[in-house]
Formats: sequence, structure tokens, C-alpha cells
Amino acid sequence: MKHVFLCTVLFLFSLSSMNAQERPSWAKETKEEKEKRMAWWTHDRFGMFIHWGIYALPARHEWVQLNEKIPAADYKKYFDHFDPDLYDPKEWAAKAKEAGMKYVVVTTKHHDGFCLWDTKYTDYKVTNTPYGKDLIKPLVEAFRAEGIRVGFYYSLIDWHHPHFAFDRIHPPVPTDPEERKKENEKRDMKIYQKYMKDQLRELLTQFGRIDELFMDFSYPGENGKGHEDWDAEGLMKLIRELQPHIIVDNRMDLNHTDWGWDFVTPEQFMPSEWPTLNRKRVPWETCQTFSGSWGYYRDEYTWKSVHQLVVMLIETVSKGGNLLLNVGPTARGVFDNRANERLDGLARWMKFHNRSIYGCTQAPEDFEIPQNCLLTYNPERKRIYIHVLEWPFNSLHLPGFKDKFKYAQLLNDGSEIKFRTSTQKGSHTTETSGENDVILSLPVERPNVEVPVIELFLE
Repeated sequence: MKHVFLCTVLFLFSLSSMNAQERPSWAKETKEEKEKRMAWWTHDRFGMFIHWGIYALPARHEWVQLNEKIPAADYKKYFDHFDPDLYDPKEWAAKAKEAGMKYVVVTTKHHDGFCLWDTKYTDYKVTNTPYGKDLIKPLVEAFRAEGIRVGFYYSLIDWHHPHFAFDRIHPPVPTDPEERKKENEKRDMKIYQKYMKDQLRELLTQFGRIDELFMDFSYPGENGKGHEDWDAEGLMKLIRELQPHIIVDNRMDLNHTDWGWDFVTPEQFMPSEWPTLNRKRVPWETCQTFSGSWGYYRDEYTWKSVHQLVVMLIETVSKGGNLLLNVGPTARGVFDNRANERLDGLARWMKFHNRSIYGCTQAPEDFEIPQNCLLTYNPERKRIYIHVLEWPFNSLHLPGFKDKFKYAQLLNDGSEIKFRTSTQKGSHTTETSGENDVILSLPVERPNVEVPVIELFLE
């Protein structure tokens, strides 16, 4: 995927200055209707991203064709040798469920144009490889069997299609402007637009209910592509007609509208606060990797620890967002050991702490965040969850929490935590607190979990 960091940052900074253009007749939806449509998504909070394709064979990043300027004739060897003989989507689905992931988004087609389902609109598809079978249908069935919702990723970019015009993001591209112009005269983006619509119709009619659609991505400007190049409005109209309930990301360059996207997508970084549009918070989902690559990268070693990933999930929810965490399967169709280790670590934490994630969001502003902590809040259950990043000795001060909760417990084992509001004096020390502060009396020994969580039952 490798969405350009700058584009995401510029989008987030420019949200507040955008004005929604007039809604088309097919896009009439009230704020309340949209919130209802997205209610499952804002409740579930945690999903699995899967980036998989023939780029798993070179195992050097999903953008290897562009990064190494590999000609199409040379890149074809990966198509000719793609045979994921160990592929078992039931194993993938079981791993996702155990890790607490409630939905999955899988790459049906990435930027190289290779399709993981038996589309009738191109020969560049998995059923023409040595593997010879559709990959998407069994994946959809396996994840649904585990109660996990299904989403599709679809690349707007296609380096393989003969009518996708050359631009600044394209493997071996004519560098001379005149030569590029001459080559592009042979290419018709209208034909490519129809190709995308035909494929989206397949994806949204042949696999049942699809809950999320991740369209990736636009790069408007000189020698780039934006909403007019994609006919993004036409794509969105088709998507809404076929699956009105579906939740769609914001990467089709329709950010100037309030109907052309459902959520914003900061990638590989954490927003400093809940993103806003016209000073109003908007739904958001950060997509993140275990390492520095989306596709399988054998020799990539900047892997995040389980602790980092747990804190990332907590921080995302503490700012009202969703986390879409990526796995890049190998060319043989399995998750590699490093990915499995992280998923197992997430599973251990989520087994005892998922109440602090599901149905939760940013805490109300009148709850001050204690030192070295992150807060999440479940408005339906009326609970505040204190995620303690650094375990203090004996006491945790909660500034301004007096009379706001009636009971406290450790979430991992449900054991009571006593609390007081008065200053405690002794022969050698005095522990002081503010007039409206609460002091939790903690065990000296830190709970043996990645991030301990204290559950407060509110008044």
C-alpha cells in the first residue's frame, strides 16, 4: 500500500477548511442514519488488514515492482510461480478471532493489478497461476464462519492494465515528457474506469454482504491522478447502489464532499488527537503494520513489539478511532512466525482486557488523564478504563475523580482496588492529594500483563 505520509498529513490538516459540495440525489443520508450504519464499526474498533499477492515471492515489499523498476516481462516470473500450497484461510480466521479482531480487510487487487479472485475482466488473476483457484471466496467463508465481518481493499492504481495512463507513480515509465505523452495517447482512462466498475460489481455481488471497502489511493496534482481520473463519483454511486450499508474510506479524492467517504485513514502514524472536520470529530481508522512493509518482506527487521502494538491499540481507541493491523502472508500462504508471535501476544492481552476496547471511545473531557496512563470510555456500560503504562508504587492519583465512580477493580482478574480521597499521614511521610482527587491503592507487584487496566464503575 505505502500511502504517502505527506498526503495523509495534508488531508488531516485541511479537513477543517473543506466545504461539502451539494449532495447528489443518490447520496441522501442523515447524520443519524450514517451513525446507525457505522455503529458496528465504531463498536468493534479492531480489524485485520491482509496484504497478499504475487509480490510475496520476491518478498521485498509490495511495491517491489515500482521500487526496483522491474519491467512487466520480468515481473511476470512471480505470476508464473505463484502457488500458495499451504493456504488455509480457516487458520487465518482463527488467528484473527483469537487476537480479538472483529473484521478483516483483504487486498483483492493491489497496485500491480494482480487479482486474487476469478474475475472475468482480466487474465491477470490467481486462477491462471499454478495455484489455479480463487483465493477470496474461501477466505470470505472462513472469516464469516468465525463471526468476523468482511471488507475488501481494491487498488485504484493498476500498473498492469493497458489503459492505465503513465504517471509519476508507475514502474518503468518513460522519463521524457514527450515520450510519456505519446505513450499515453494510446491509453484511454475511460476504458480503465469501466474496468474498475465491472470489477467492483463482481466484488460487491458475488461474495455476499461486504462491510468495508478500502479504495486506495489518489495522488492529484501534476502527473498524478485524482477523482476525475477515477470517475470517483461514478464509483461511489455504484458502490452505494450495490451495498448501501457498506463503509468506505476517504482515498478516492472526494474529500471536498461529505458524502464521498465515511472515515479518514491516517497510515503508519498516530494522530495527536481525534481528527476533525469543521471542528467536528469524524470517524477514523489508522492502518498500521507489524513491520515497515505491508506485503511479506523476508529481510525486514523493524518489527514492533507486542507491547508497542497493545499500546497502539489502546491509544487509537482512546482517541475515538479504529485500528486496522496488517499481516503480509508468505508466498506459500501462511503467516510467518514473527506475525504469529505478535498475534499470540495480542490474543493474551485481549482475552482479559477486550472490555476496555469494544464499545469504547475517548473519555469525556472532565476526566483528566492520570500520569503515565491512557483512558478509554464505554458510554453504554458507564465504565472508564485506566490503562497504566508505567506501574506506580502503591498509589495511583486520579485528579478530579472524586464522586465520579463507585467501584474499582483490576480488569485482568476482577480483583477489587480500594481507594480514598483523604490525605494519608504517617510518621515518616505525608501523601497528599487535591480536594477532588482520588487515590487508588495498588498492589506493589505489577499484574503480569502487557498493560494493566483498572476498570472504574461510574456513578
